[in-house]
Amino acid sequence: MTDIAVLSESVLRSAVGLDFGSIDRVEEAIASLATGAVVMPPILSLEIADANGEVDVKMAYVPGLPSFAIKISSGFFNNPDLGLPSLSGMMALFSAKTGIIEAILLDNGYLTDVRTAAAGAVAARHLARQDAARAAILGTGLQARVQLEALCLVRPITDATIWGRSSERAKTAATELSQKLGIEVIARESAKDAVVGADIIVTTTPSKVPILMADWLEPGQHITAMGSDAEYKNELDPYCLARADLYVADRLAQVELLGELRSALAAGTVTGTDGIPELGEIVAGKSDGRRSDRDITICDLTGMGVQDTAIAIYARDRTAGEGPQT
Repeated sequence: MTDIAVLSESVLRSAVGLDFGSIDRVEEAIASLATGAVVMPPILSLEIADANGEVDVKMAYVPGLPSFAIKISSGFFNNPDLGLPSLSGMMALFSAKTGIIEAILLDNGYLTDVRTAAAGAVAARHLARQDAARAAILGTGLQARVQLEALCLVRPITDATIWGRSSERAKTAATELSQKLGIEVIARESAKDAVVGADIIVTTTPSKVPILMADWLEPGQHITAMGSDAEYKNELDPYCLARADLYVADRLAQVELLGELRSALAAGTVTGTDGIPELGEIVAGKSDGRRSDRDITICDLTGMGVQDTAIAIYARDRTAGEGPQT
């Protein structure tokens, strides 16, 4: 048996970044879902309510890829108050031919951050207007930051607004993002003020109540909702989906249970799932995306195991020859 590569977070960070390479790998993986051959079991989720935490296990096998990944990811949302990151985790990579373990990726949630931001970029690539230049980010955590960074790679973003429940964190994030990205980023006191005039809105919070209301939406906007990935979360007013000209799921079976669609179905603002396209179908050219510059589009991202398999293989390939890194 060959040695198992144990790759540390520092090694993975040096090898994999949020760039066109990682975005393209995630885009290819999302497109593969349109073939129907991908095996991706439902998410296994464990809620730890006492600590405002959750643990998810995701996995997927993609025919044609040499390996598959199983990821354990934790989100403990009181951690920023303790000076700790909200997200953590690790991945294990197995041979798709023998089932033998090939690598342990001790990324501490880093690869999840990259692939989630990459998925946001894919959604914007295929659903936001080509000339989208103003972004609004709801949330102030790490994912809020990398979502804006990803948008800047795929759309000509010139300025952005950011809102969070902590105005101080929003101001800090705005300052740091302005410096890093070289664009004007302004903190707003309310979510409503943040989204006025935005071309792209990204919601990135673990909120259990809506933070984006339907009557705030404007023609031509694209919304990527990526915070709701559990049955008790809800970032979008359920009427947002009724207002949208196009609503897109990352995986329909998941968003019915975990995403914004679940809340809209419960509220009766959406009465069925027939005709709802998946992002992979749009990427693969099997379904239409945005039809008009005035369309309101929504993409509901709950996070998929196929993204984890894609980014884990990419990371392993980029670190080939590193050997065990403990």
